[in-house]
Amino acid sequence: SLFRLKHLEVPKLGDCDVHVRMLAAPINPADINMIQGTYPLQSPLPAVGGNEGVGQVLEVGRCVTALKPGDWVIPADAGLGTWRTRGVFPEDALLKVPSDIPLLCAATLSVNPCTAFRVLADFESLAPGDSVIQNGANSGVGQAVIQIARASGIKTINVVRDRPDLPKLVERLMALGADHVITEEMLRKPEMKDIFKSIPRPRLALNCVGGKSTTEMLRHLQPKGTMVTYGGMAKQPVMVPVSAFIFRDLRLRGFWMTQWRKDHAQDQESVAAMMDALCQLIRRGQLTAPACTEVPLQDYSTALDTSMKPFVSSKQILLL
Repeated sequence: SLFRLKHLEVPKLGDCDVHVRMLAAPINPADINMIQGTYPLQSPLPAVGGNEGVGQVLEVGRCVTALKPGDWVIPADAGLGTWRTRGVFPEDALLKVPSDIPLLCAATLSVNPCTAFRVLADFESLAPGDSVIQNGANSGVGQAVIQIARASGIKTINVVRDRPDLPKLVERLMALGADHVITEEMLRKPEMKDIFKSIPRPRLALNCVGGKSTTEMLRHLQPKGTMVTYGGMAKQPVMVPVSAFIFRDLRLRGFWMTQWRKDHAQDQESVAAMMDALCQLIRRGQLTAPACTEVPLQDYSTALDTSMKPFVSSKQILLL
């Protein structure tokens, strides 16, 4: 395996550093891709895995002003290496989060809910009553999209792969606030017309899969609508009929949270506004952590294996 559990010395605390005790960190697909070397971010080896998680501040350097012992922090950016029990990080690598939100919400806050928030906000100006269609709807981002959209009065059409426990999954997504949950096969069926009797055709499509079902999703977009691709789990290209461009003027865009953070590194207001909005939703019970399985750090290899299996509806969270 590429992984081993190692005991390291905690480095000395610099003036601008923060000593953090990590509490919990999830295993996301991008973490695995980084390790496999198929992701645009590479950490110099040997490296600590994990891009997301929550920790508690133990001690701060003498020039640190924004954080104090006891505060909860999450990574400000990808590449922090969260699969560890302790770490010393520069202050600007961390964002403070309220410690009155559930631990698993904080641990899974910096990647998926932020991605969901941005793709809903930045590409089409959606109003209550508008609708969005998304594939991979049971992913971490998908679950967050359903809940954030619901809180804003936006309807969601959620596409998932057919599977043995489909009714259970449909029930779970409906409980989160999904308006419609359909399989990829259904996208091609005439019954789709029934959905659009009660809600308008979507102006926005969110794609984390690629391949054939993505082309099918495009069919249902309104003219001049936008499809945003933020993932490619099927590892297949997005194929678009020429007519979709010429006669319907559809827009195809891409989104990468890491890039957004780079672009807004000097714009702390946008970052703070997003984090506040998400924490408000969490406090009101309108945004919950994705379905999670908590795994002690020593069982990390089981957790990694599980996270790579197909149709896993539960995110593996390392408890540190």
